[in-house]
Amino acid sequence: MSQEIDHRRRGLLGIAAATIAAAPLIQLTGANAQTGTTKAAALPTIKPGTNTSLGPIKQIDAGVLNVGYAEAGPADGYPVILLHGWPYDIYSFADVAPLLAGAGYRVIMPFLRGYGTTKFLSGDTVRNGQQAVVAVDIIALMDALKIQKAIIAGFDWGARTANVIAALWPERCKALVSVSGYLIGSQEANNKPLPPKAELAWWYQYYFATERGRQGYDSNRHDFSKLIWQLASPKWNFDDATFDRSAEAFNNPDHVAIVIHNYRWRLSLVEGEPQYDDLEKRLAKFPVITVPTITLEGDANGAPHPDPAAYRSKFSGKYEHRTSSGGIGHNLPQEAPRDFAQAVLDVDTF
Repeated sequence: MSQEIDHRRRGLLGIAAATIAAAPLIQLTGANAQTGTTKAAALPTIKPGTNTSLGPIKQIDAGVLNVGYAEAGPADGYPVILLHGWPYDIYSFADVAPLLAGAGYRVIMPFLRGYGTTKFLSGDTVRNGQQAVVAVDIIALMDALKIQKAIIAGFDWGARTANVIAALWPERCKALVSVSGYLIGSQEANNKPLPPKAELAWWYQYYFATERGRQGYDSNRHDFSKLIWQLASPKWNFDDATFDRSAEAFNNPDHVAIVIHNYRWRLSLVEGEPQYDDLEKRLAKFPVITVPTITLEGDANGAPHPDPAAYRSKFSGKYEHRTSSGGIGHNLPQEAPRDFAQAVLDVDTF
């Protein structure tokens, strides 16, 4: 308890020091009337794209991987783990990280398996992308870094991974920030047909189900991923330098195999690994998440995503949903970094 109090004290001091010029922004307000919780001090406004560097990439053996990750903030700060999705990478948090670091948090941003400098320790390991295994990777990373418990936040694959950790290992997750809410799935549920318009939004999933799709993605991963960025965030006018910075992560030798397996596994076209069957059985029951949670959504998210009302019942702890306005798409941390970072600070006070 004293460690958490000290962490919050350092965090508020860090915010104050970083925002003297923006002092009118700092205020304490009620997070919601039902719980009577208190928001953390407001973060300063930041223009998306202000930061273009995450500093040196570190490497550590964790589970079956040698994980590449960036780190920001004091080494003794309370840990926050930020998880990216597809086809994105840790640069989605380039503006989020300094905000959280300035508030006193230790920020960890790992490349997921198949991205950036994260590599398999053995050539014999199955290049598996099923939902449970990505979460197991992050638990192994926490163990390797000697992090017992952390705030976990993410979007896309990263949000799903954060959901899985919060559901299966709540003792490792102090609080959760999840873009697009509850994303835990099951193969059985994924096999049920959707309305035609919803099926159209998943066009790439069916493309990846074919050998033509695998070859096409492998040959055109740069242009393919750029198209996904444009479709998922139709009002985000990112420049080539911003995209190319992240596209480097897709040159990982295992990237295509992981992406293709992920989407084929969802449709039961390939099997997962037997050692994760029990975890998937538990996830297939759509477990309720009990840890404090803030869910986020962009008002211009062009990617498939559930309506917030559809997943409200999946969170039984202190909870709040927020929508980021102004044409914010699927890559919310990069398009609205202050909103994402503020959610992390606020959920820490729940």
